[in-house]
Amino acid sequence: MDARVTAHAHYSIGEIDKRLYGSFLEHLGRAVYTGIYEPGHPSAHPNGMRQDVIELVRQLDTPICRYPGGNFVSAYNWEDGIGPKAERPTRLDLAWRTSESNEVGIHEFAEWAEAAGTEMMLAVNLGSRGLDAARNFVEYVNHPGGSYWSDLRRKNGRAEPWDVKLWCLGNEMDGPWQVGHKSAAEYGHLANETAKALRAFDDKLELVVCGSSHSEMPTYPQWEATVLEETYEQIDYISLHMYFENYEKKTAEYLALPQKLDRYIGTVGGVIDFIKAKKRSKRDVKISFDEWNVWYHERKSDARRMKEWDWPHAPVLLEDIYNFEDVLQVGCILNTFIRRSDLVRIACIAQLVNVIAPIMTEPGGGAWRQTIYHPLQLASHYGRGTALNLDVDCQSYTSDIAGSVPYLDVSGVHDAEAGWLTFFAVNRHGQEHMDVELSVERFGTIKAIEHTLIKHDDLEARNTKDNPENVKPQQVGGTASLEQNRVGVTVPPYSYSMIRIKL
Repeated sequence: MDARVTAHAHYSIGEIDKRLYGSFLEHLGRAVYTGIYEPGHPSAHPNGMRQDVIELVRQLDTPICRYPGGNFVSAYNWEDGIGPKAERPTRLDLAWRTSESNEVGIHEFAEWAEAAGTEMMLAVNLGSRGLDAARNFVEYVNHPGGSYWSDLRRKNGRAEPWDVKLWCLGNEMDGPWQVGHKSAAEYGHLANETAKALRAFDDKLELVVCGSSHSEMPTYPQWEATVLEETYEQIDYISLHMYFENYEKKTAEYLALPQKLDRYIGTVGGVIDFIKAKKRSKRDVKISFDEWNVWYHERKSDARRMKEWDWPHAPVLLEDIYNFEDVLQVGCILNTFIRRSDLVRIACIAQLVNVIAPIMTEPGGGAWRQTIYHPLQLASHYGRGTALNLDVDCQSYTSDIAGSVPYLDVSGVHDAEAGWLTFFAVNRHGQEHMDVELSVERFGTIKAIEHTLIKHDDLEARNTKDNPENVKPQQVGGTASLEQNRVGVTVPPYSYSMIRIKL
């Protein structure tokens, strides 16, 4: 099978915000406790944070991490996580039917984020609480001193403010499952008033308002229109969430789901444009896709278990063990974000450790990379620069999701400073090799070609603590050819490739 891809220096989508490769940590299952935090672990710092996990996060080069939720935040009292640990209360978390010790709060998370080389993206509770708790939290985190909350932070051991700029105004408030669920009008009013209060404190903050939890919500996309009608002049981003499933084990249908993701982004982009025009506004609102991942391997069984247990602390929950097929899916999702990076400025894989995550840990033991770690790492490292508007010519197939799904899913990025063109390509065909011709126009002379491949003959192949490198990237030779400004690369069936061209 043949495919032709043309990249032209004069045809680009725009500069990619590095936060497109962000992450997420929620007080859920073992994401925090025995995930990033495990006092007594052989690698633990004096503050209890696991160095082996920090190292894997640093290798991802994740620019932001959203915290502390997620559904958890909608009944969370941030004040429970400050002060002496011995005096912090244990609370019942209604979202996941677990108990929360509050050993980790804003101080501990901030120390971890600094060690992991990531910036904080914090969420406020607009479910069970509201404007007053939100403004107090921002003051505690960001004010230098001389006020009640900032002086309390100093008393608790942090003299300098953290100066967090990115704040989420609640989480999934369109969802009936959410503690403090509201209608679009109710939430829009509360979010707008909260945003006004936070901007009165600091008008340079970046604020994210809740969009639809997924595109099958009965209120979508009217929810976006109503909320933006209320908040447009006060916020910078509207959040979207989407999880990807393959319960029926139909690979072709599964790998077509990013077409649905693309429509979701495009529809909300249209709503943004509509409200902007209606308000005659000069303000640009973008999308924060701050929850996304594959999530189905353990979802149904864990939903049943949650109903039966008695408020355990940090139980095994939502610990999907990803396979090679999920590598292909994550690759297609990341490609979609790159191609939509003019609109999607922030994206957060949910989550980072143990809970539907690229990193797994064993209590008291090791940490290892899941299969999906690898496409995320490659995109995070090499997918920064200018997103290219590619012309792609290849065969397609018909699916329930879309009438035409190209067998080659590809995105391109130009890093002008380093002098590289990088293409991320997924061959969605399960039987045929694909001969891809990459034409690069007006970029200058091609000096070198690199081809990194993730391929396994078994779609169900997984990485485990006993076999952590079963699925991993490998450098391949002999698959690329060069003729003037054209590069020829052969990619195997069901494979993920990163092709880099040195200019």
